[in-house]
Amino acid sequence: MKLLRTIRLDPSDTFVFERAAEPGEWAVSGAFVFSDTDPAALQGKERSAFRGGFLGVTSLGWSTLVQIVDASEEDRERLVGELSQRLVENFGAPDLDAARAAAEEEVGFTISICNQPQDTLIAVHRSFENGEIREAFRSLHAKGGPKPLRAFAFLEVEDDEQPADQVDLVQLAHGDRK
Repeated sequence: MKLLRTIRLDPSDTFVFERAAEPGEWAVSGAFVFSDTDPAALQGKERSAFRGGFLGVTSLGWSTLVQIVDASEEDRERLVGELSQRLVENFGAPDLDAARAAAEEEVGFTISICNQPQDTLIAVHRSFENGEIREAFRSLHAKGGPKPLRAFAFLEVEDDEQPADQVDLVQLAHGDRK
């Protein structure tokens, strides 16, 4: 069987969402989080979570991408149990039995979208149409061959010292390379 785990390819989720899921958490679609919400009223980071986030079950944080991974029946049972607890503690489920039934349904849906090979990345686009939440899933596959260089990279700086080098772009554009 296959399930979804959160993945973080860069730090953008920590800026996009109010709470970012930790990499490697079991994940579900999470559309139920917005079932009692007017999507038109959502703004900012909450709107970003609605439009393109998967719910990390442990942190209740959001992830832009999830990865399809092989899982055991024990993994599925643990996921259902943990999601059941979250539904009672954080989403107002009346009791553990009702929460477990909802968690089983949510995990079953998750399994149904894991119909691609292991390690495939999945993205979601969520919208609100005709009074219903609609989800469209997109799969992202690695192409063969060497990986392209990244256009941007984030570096962690240990101290606040700024580099002494300065570049005058105007002089450089005029051919003066001092």
